[in-house]
Amino acid sequence: MSAMVTDARPRSQPDLMLASGSPRRRELFARLGEPFTVEPSDVAEDAEPGLAPERLVLMLAERKARAVAARHAGAAALIVGGDTVVSLYGRILGKPADDADAVAMLERLSGRSHEVWTGVAVVDAATGRVERAAVPSVVRFAELTPARIAAYVASGEGRDKAGGYAIQGQAGDLVVAVHGCWANIVGLPVCETAELLRRFGRAISGPEPICQRPDGSACPRLER
Repeated sequence: MSAMVTDARPRSQPDLMLASGSPRRRELFARLGEPFTVEPSDVAEDAEPGLAPERLVLMLAERKARAVAARHAGAAALIVGGDTVVSLYGRILGKPADDADAVAMLERLSGRSHEVWTGVAVVDAATGRVERAAVPSVVRFAELTPARIAAYVASGEGRDKAGGYAIQGQAGDLVVAVHGCWANIVGLPVCETAELLRRFGRAISGPEPICQRPDGSACPRLER
């Protein structure tokens, strides 16, 4: 009777692709410690009016991931899409149309707490299977004077950001409190993204804790 020969070599894992051109998502995704490629989806981010923010970000994240997956149908690849919106009392604030729109957004956010929702979708290009998660965080702004708003908008930092601001940049000085995942506010909840990939059997080699502030300090959620 012959002995069974087992190939001890690790099975190859599917490639990782990030369906986003966002530099901040690319930086956060790199914390997973795995090689990946970037291929923006270039899909429209419009949606039916009245959708709850969690449903909206899930829908758009999956749309982006599926658009890229369709270009690589049948390939051994996991495509990750993400979308982030700001929600103030149920009203969704996306990317400002222009500086005037950015001023109006910051005026509404001044002195108030708002939610930041990020949706993440992972699509298997070989099978079409999808796993999704929507993560909320809460941000409270200081009372902002018109001059402070004007100065921030003039910096141009928030022109392509949901809600008209980037918390990892100068807008960090406008914030007085954060509740929830810091990386989620920046644009990608790294821990949840890792968990979605693990559901497909994709190992993650990044050091723990994966989720951190942009300056390398611990995520506030992990400090609790």
